[in-house]
Amino acid sequence: MRKFWLIFAQSTTVALGILLVVIVFRPDWLSWRSAPSRAGITIKEDVSPVAGTQITSLSAAAKKAIPSVVNVFTSKEVRQAPNPHANDPAFKQFFGNPADVRPQRVNNLGSGVIVSSDGYILTNHHVVEAADEIQIALHDGRTVMARVVGSDPETDLAVLKVNLTGLPAITFTQSDKANVGDIVLAIGDPFGVGQTVTMGIISALGRTHLGINTFENFIQTDAAINPGNSGGPLVDANGNMIGINSAIYTRTGGSQGIGFAIPVSLVVQVMDQIIKHGSVIRGWMGVEVQDMTPELAESFKLKDTNGALIAGILKGGPADHAGIRPGDILVSVNDKSISDSSGLLNLIAMLVPGQTAQIKLLRKDKAMLAAVKVDTRPRIQQPVADQEQ
Repeated sequence: MRKFWLIFAQSTTVALGILLVVIVFRPDWLSWRSAPSRAGITIKEDVSPVAGTQITSLSAAAKKAIPSVVNVFTSKEVRQAPNPHANDPAFKQFFGNPADVRPQRVNNLGSGVIVSSDGYILTNHHVVEAADEIQIALHDGRTVMARVVGSDPETDLAVLKVNLTGLPAITFTQSDKANVGDIVLAIGDPFGVGQTVTMGIISALGRTHLGINTFENFIQTDAAINPGNSGGPLVDANGNMIGINSAIYTRTGGSQGIGFAIPVSLVVQVMDQIIKHGSVIRGWMGVEVQDMTPELAESFKLKDTNGALIAGILKGGPADHAGIRPGDILVSVNDKSISDSSGLLNLIAMLVPGQTAQIKLLRKDKAMLAAVKVDTRPRIQQPVADQEQ
């Protein structure tokens, strides 16, 4: 009997020792252990090792992209509005003759990015709008005058050209492969303090209906973007450009963690047309559209809010000639479904002027087809969001 108790004590001691070792060094082996209970709820805990490679520095990405980023200095003459008291002799006595007052020069600062080694540079339209002179400061310290090849106010993009070769062009990546949570860097010259790199993540993709541009498909990021960053690149963790920084949402004038960049998928389309034609050629149907809301869908007895409501028709325009009427709901263009008004405008813009588009629409609960001969979208100076006119 005594021998039996001795064996039992030794076995128990060995088992407790093994258990102690497992608890200390390999707790994941204890898959049978119960999860802690909180407020009567059983919590499932993940005990698997952390997967993936931890990023400790983004210096390589910054080093790769920084040489391609430039500062864009612009200046223009601004004439003051005539003073209503300009002809008053007393006014002239104290302030002189208004005709002798010279126009003031206004200087602005933005950023840009070199997209080809032979001197093409991308920036925002609002950076170079109405500028008389444009000067580019390169990363290596050189400065050179630039000319505007063309600009597109409806996407807020512009292409500049400098007479230099052998420039360090940035590498593009595919923005449609970006994901929310990806690390990004914004590079530019905020407030004129000098070239600056800020880090954040992609907060959202496909942002529309912001009222910033006519054609919107923004990447939203919390990487700090401030005045002076406009036109600079948003790059991924490998130093490749994923977008052009364009706008911020702010109540103070500075970054509040909501910035917007134009994705390279749109940038490339606009850039290629500007370099080829000097401007962007888009399809146009002469319609004013608005989104379908749940209330509108219910009033039209529809099951969902897909499609775009025709709010207005330009008399004598392509849609008018095709028999489309206000109140019609467009659901597809050339068999491509329409989710909202922005999607419709983008589909129409990609059509080739002169071609005939097959439009599927709903009119009083009846499906109809219309053939619209697409025209060229008129160039406008001030974009109007969610409107094709």
